[in-house]
Amino acid sequence: MSTESGPKTARDAEAREVEERDVEERDAAGAQLSTAPVEELGQVVPGSFGGVRRPGWRGTVGWTLRECFGWVRWMWRQLTSMRIALILLFLLSMAAIPGSLVPQTSVDEVKAQAWKDVHPNATPVYETLGLFHVYSSPWFSAIYILLFISLAGCILPRSWQFVGQLRSRPPAAPRNLTRLPAYTTWRTAAGEDEVLDAAQQLMRGRRFRTHRVGGAVASEKGFLREAGNLMFHLALFGLLISFAVGSLWKGEGGKLIVEGGGFSNNLTQYDDFKPGTFYTADDLDPFGFSLDSFEATYARTGPQKGTPRTFRANIHYWKGADGKPVKSSIEVNKPLEIDGETVYLIGHGYAPVVTVKDARGTVVYQGPTPFLPSDGSLTSRGVVKVTDNYRNKAGGKDQLAFSGIFAPTMVIDNIQGPHSVFPALDRPALILTAYHGDLGMDSGLPQNVYQLNDKKMKQYKAADGQPLRQVLAVGQVLQLPDGGGSIRFDGVKTWASFQVSHQVGNGWALGSAVAAILGLAGSLFIQRRRVWIRATPGADGVTVVELAGLGRSESAKIADEIGDLAYRLLPEAPQLPDPGPGGGTATDPSEEPLLPDEGARA
Repeated sequence: MSTESGPKTARDAEAREVEERDVEERDAAGAQLSTAPVEELGQVVPGSFGGVRRPGWRGTVGWTLRECFGWVRWMWRQLTSMRIALILLFLLSMAAIPGSLVPQTSVDEVKAQAWKDVHPNATPVYETLGLFHVYSSPWFSAIYILLFISLAGCILPRSWQFVGQLRSRPPAAPRNLTRLPAYTTWRTAAGEDEVLDAAQQLMRGRRFRTHRVGGAVASEKGFLREAGNLMFHLALFGLLISFAVGSLWKGEGGKLIVEGGGFSNNLTQYDDFKPGTFYTADDLDPFGFSLDSFEATYARTGPQKGTPRTFRANIHYWKGADGKPVKSSIEVNKPLEIDGETVYLIGHGYAPVVTVKDARGTVVYQGPTPFLPSDGSLTSRGVVKVTDNYRNKAGGKDQLAFSGIFAPTMVIDNIQGPHSVFPALDRPALILTAYHGDLGMDSGLPQNVYQLNDKKMKQYKAADGQPLRQVLAVGQVLQLPDGGGSIRFDGVKTWASFQVSHQVGNGWALGSAVAAILGLAGSLFIQRRRVWIRATPGADGVTVVELAGLGRSESAKIADEIGDLAYRLLPEAPQLPDPGPGGGTATDPSEEPLLPDEGARA
């Protein structure tokens, strides 16, 4: 019994050895079909130099440096892995969501301040998290920089490896082609060299890169897949660079303009201006524009009643100090381009026109005062401030303030009080209450022109002792008690807010985005594959043709391609019938061999 098991064990060991060798050859044949780095299980042991102790390290300091180097190498491998790059890209996209949902101070400071006023409890939390300036917050910058480093660490070695693949030849055919995913074979009377020459000509005609080695033709195709993969990564890298350059050389400012008013592109004209690192107020290009009128229409019926239909600012703009005015318009999705500067329309509202007289009947304030919208129906809040020109009944200096609400289509109910139910000027009304005292404007501290600091102000009282408050229609007057003066509601003008932006790198970003799409399409739809055609003499003197293929990923297309190649090679290497059991040819149709394209398997 032991005599029989000995040879059997030896044969099993030999078979396993042959199988392992075939698997190694198959793996070698499929090596470098991708430039993706291969992660080895034993390479992520911090402080171990790959698990091998190196001589010459002695003492505590030596081991500490060794461990630090191991940890640094391990962290670098993790950071530059494709898995971490995808995670960082996902985190960056998630981190950009608050920038779209929360008003950003860099885009519209007025809107951001209005949001803060409506949500006083959430504002401190949002400010702590940096949600009002997401794209310049430390946590967003950290994700951005890590993704930048990760992509650079991925691209450089893969590019170098891809260049090496382009310069190298396809590997030699494995010893046992039958172990490849797609395989077919047949017998032919054509000579070996004749078959290989025809095969090489066929593969070159199909734009395969070929060469003959070891009695076989080795061919390879589909390098554009890896080129597309690298293009996609380079395009993402280009996007990050474009955004970085755009942030460094970016400058933007906001300006609110009432109908009939104008703007010149210099620092004193801006309501707020945020320069970039390398773009300051000295780099502002000379131009200007005036707001002639503002057109706004809204849906008046149906489920979308009150929804905006038209927002258009009609303007005249000019270039340079002596430029000729040119008529134009700015809409929400149609900004104005002037000498590298872009003017965006970002909001609009109403500015009640009032006339304020003091106790002697002298006009001390006259003109439009912008009120800021607080809801979708443009219920707006604002303050009219009158400083040192006012004189009270005794002739002394005093300061006035009128705080109130403007409603373009006013209604009054017991729950909301006076408010607007439609954004158009159907029933405009101004609801005011009056104060006098010290506005605090002489302290030198900056103040919000749209808010009232009433700490040193006293509110006027009506005859019944209640705070003075009155609803004014156009043309009506609010008289202050004891002959203190008056305010008349003269009419309404529309205001529009604009953002003037200097942004570079937009063309680079667009080109990178297009390249990313093309690269991704190439990496998804182009298949990298290798094909081997071997011709060897058979036992009966005829030539045995073997044709096998290997793709980067398992796909039925490689089997279809092998079948098609075999079919096109048949005219140069006609198929012979397989010999019968006794050495003759098979005559039973059911025993005849399949055509090569029918016999290709996957």
